[in-house]
Amino acid sequence: MITSIFKFLIVIIIAFLIGKLVSKIKLPAILGWLIAGMVLGPHALGIMNSEILDAKWYISIVSILECAVGLLIGTELVWGKIKKTGKQIIITTLTQSLGTFFIVSLVFGIVFYFANIPLYLAFIFGGIALATAPAPALSIVREFKTDGPVTNTLIPMAALDDMVGVIVFFSVISIVATNISEQSLPAYMIALVVLLPIIIGIATGFLAGFVLKKERSSVITLLLLIAGIILTSGVGFLFNNILLPKPVLNFMLMGMAFSTVFSNMVTEKRLEQIMSSFNPLLGVSLIIVILNLGAPLDYHLILGAGLFTAIYIISRAIGKCSGAYFGAAITDSPKTVKKYLGLTLLPHSGVSLVFTGIAVSVLSGPAPECAKIIQGTIAAAAVINEVIAVIIAKKAFEWSGEFNKKWE
Repeated sequence: MITSIFKFLIVIIIAFLIGKLVSKIKLPAILGWLIAGMVLGPHALGIMNSEILDAKWYISIVSILECAVGLLIGTELVWGKIKKTGKQIIITTLTQSLGTFFIVSLVFGIVFYFANIPLYLAFIFGGIALATAPAPALSIVREFKTDGPVTNTLIPMAALDDMVGVIVFFSVISIVATNISEQSLPAYMIALVVLLPIIIGIATGFLAGFVLKKERSSVITLLLLIAGIILTSGVGFLFNNILLPKPVLNFMLMGMAFSTVFSNMVTEKRLEQIMSSFNPLLGVSLIIVILNLGAPLDYHLILGAGLFTAIYIISRAIGKCSGAYFGAAITDSPKTVKKYLGLTLLPHSGVSLVFTGIAVSVLSGPAPECAKIIQGTIAAAAVINEVIAVIIAKKAFEWSGEFNKKWE
């Protein structure tokens, strides 16, 4: 275990340095972290091997840090900031997420009809496609200090998008499982996976709010905040291991709910003090969370990517961009939101790989060929899409004129 931890620390340092090098050529540091994860992960050099990725201590650390990254979302969800745009954000979230589900399902439905592949697989692809991985876009927001209509729409949408994604995916997979296999996901699972992280975060967030209200030194503030994050994650671990058949709770959603509550209980000045104390740890958290996204990605799959992978990447991009444009248009959002929001929603790998794992476990018994199609397509798409999507998301913020608008 000590050797594994030492290797992990080396990987973090290397990722940090690669991120610095990548940022020198005007690309986001996150791209360096993703590449470091792939190169140092089990499919390449193997420094960050499967033994580390499967270790309980590693999974626990990543979950806690995902909770910490959730603070990037929650601390922006102050009621005074979002009350004017709340309706626009909800409508645009629904149009881009459900629009993606519809387009990807329709395209694959047509392809699978002619390829004589079961049509239910098209809806599983649609359910996987609509989810967005918020960490890459949030990392770009933080690195380039973006601020403006696109940023202010994206941040709360990152949380809502995950919630819609979970509801749609688990609804689809439970219907498919009930019809093709003896495994059936109970209906309460959908409610639990969506609501439980939020309930946990709200409960611990209230406690944190009372404790953090009073001004304290930066060290004490940081220690209290870390204690709150660990408490929130600890409750999440408890429920993950007791109530649910497999660990599926979204720890970033927990962190978002936790920080939303305490952010609305403290003054604006105090919130700035809290986040100023936390910023260095937040930076490290982002590196590790992105490394965790990159490590399982097998770059060899780029060479073997086929027609389904291309169809998936293109149809998902069309769904995100057209859905975001439509939602922004009907809610009279600014022009930059219509044009560029969809491009910031393209990063995908973390959530997609979790959903893929669940789909494969459901299909591997009754429909092993379908399980292989899902696994191969999404795995290859995750590698290709993530690298391209990070570059596109960065350009979208740049084109919208939101770089270097928020100074810390």
